[in-house]
Amino acid sequence: MGRIRQHQALEERLLFERSSPGKIGYQLPALDVPPVDPERALGSVHVREEIPGFPEVSEVEVIRHFTRLSSWNYAIDSGMYPLGSCTMKYNPRLNEAVARIDGIIDAHPYQPECLAQGMLEIQRTLEAYLAEICGMDAVTLQPAAGAHGELTGLLLIRAYLESRGDARRVVLIPDSAHGTNPATASIAGYEVVEIPSNRLGMIDLATLRDAVDDSVAALMVTNPNTVGIFEQDIAEVAAALHERGAQLYMDGANMNALVGIARPGDFGVDVMHLNLHKTFSTPHGGGGPGAGPVAVKRHLEPHLPLPRIRAAESGLSFDWDRPASIGRVRAFYGNFGVLVRALAYILAHGGDGLRNATVDAVLNANYIRKGLEGRYELPYEAPSMHECIFSDSRQAKHGVKTGDIAKRLIDYGFHPYTVSFPLIVRGALMIEPTETESKHELDEFIAAMRSIAEEAERDPDLIRRSPVTTRTSRVDETRAARKPILKWQSAGQE
Repeated sequence: MGRIRQHQALEERLLFERSSPGKIGYQLPALDVPPVDPERALGSVHVREEIPGFPEVSEVEVIRHFTRLSSWNYAIDSGMYPLGSCTMKYNPRLNEAVARIDGIIDAHPYQPECLAQGMLEIQRTLEAYLAEICGMDAVTLQPAAGAHGELTGLLLIRAYLESRGDARRVVLIPDSAHGTNPATASIAGYEVVEIPSNRLGMIDLATLRDAVDDSVAALMVTNPNTVGIFEQDIAEVAAALHERGAQLYMDGANMNALVGIARPGDFGVDVMHLNLHKTFSTPHGGGGPGAGPVAVKRHLEPHLPLPRIRAAESGLSFDWDRPASIGRVRAFYGNFGVLVRALAYILAHGGDGLRNATVDAVLNANYIRKGLEGRYELPYEAPSMHECIFSDSRQAKHGVKTGDIAKRLIDYGFHPYTVSFPLIVRGALMIEPTETESKHELDEFIAAMRSIAEEAERDPDLIRRSPVTTRTSRVDETRAARKPILKWQSAGQE
């Protein structure tokens, strides 16, 4: 049976509810200059006696209120995030220390190149390491995140094809790709054609060959794909595209399963993006920051965004003289703090360490898969890579769906897995433990999931009304999305 991990639960009133008229948390010294009439100085329209509804509380009440609220947050520092596809792994504090070195954290994007040699060297070194890891010839660090990297990659493909006088209109996308892939292709102006997976969860090679013609610009493939399976025919896929003059784009969001083991450039990828905030460990979530560098083969290098870093006798500088470039895609040269953290991560691990991290990520995912086999349905028999995918088909027979299971998991002290994705698996449970979780944590997660499977058979109503130990019970998510409450309302207000 899984053990429910209890967390401190205190009732916490809003600051508005703690407010008492006249209470303040500060004391100002007496004026040592003549007083000024605010209305005469600013104009009456800009002055008011008080802020309506503003809470009046003491300093200690403010400190305790926000300290208690912070203890309620679930974070990677407090527990496992098994979100499949997201690669929510622990971020070493060394990364943070390096990013806060005075000369780095105080760098300004407008400082002259002669005073930014260290910054330029950091970026140039990271470009070289990422190119080597991916088996590619050049890298741009500008894109701000994964989907931005996808768009940049497609713009590079378009520029390359147009330079040959061979503009095309179709992008092929497997049904096992990330959801951003078809959205990106559409934004880039391409027509999207879906390629179905075979029974093994991989690209159907015969269907692909039938679909590739002279109108196809590229195939966007996620590898390993969103069902956690490596595309074993990827070299043949690349050959089929290249024979017809098309390009192979790889979504590198799942590189946590490949680093140090396989290089996409070696199996035929022409252009790909990386999610530094996933594979190379820098904090992400909540809207950013992120980084989505794009790596390319040599024939696409002339089209990379402006500017490029080059070495000259006077030192490193930006090269703006690149007539074939697609132009700038990001202000300055990318999200610099994320780039610093990624380089620190790579240097701290070294080649052997990066490979070991990949091996551990795959091992952890398969350990969970083995621990849950027989309790949850496996839609595919092919080996799992860094994440494992189950379906809720066994639990659905008792009226329990994947969303219900995820809600119940909160009661056991774990963040939910990724729910109902990928879409090609009905009722999907997408679980990615990453390499940073210990065997003890994995065992507790497995025990919780097995216990929930038993509860689904014994007491399905309990699962359907979970979570039951949290401060807020299950909410009406549809209503919350359509009518969010974004401001405090006093009692009696609708």
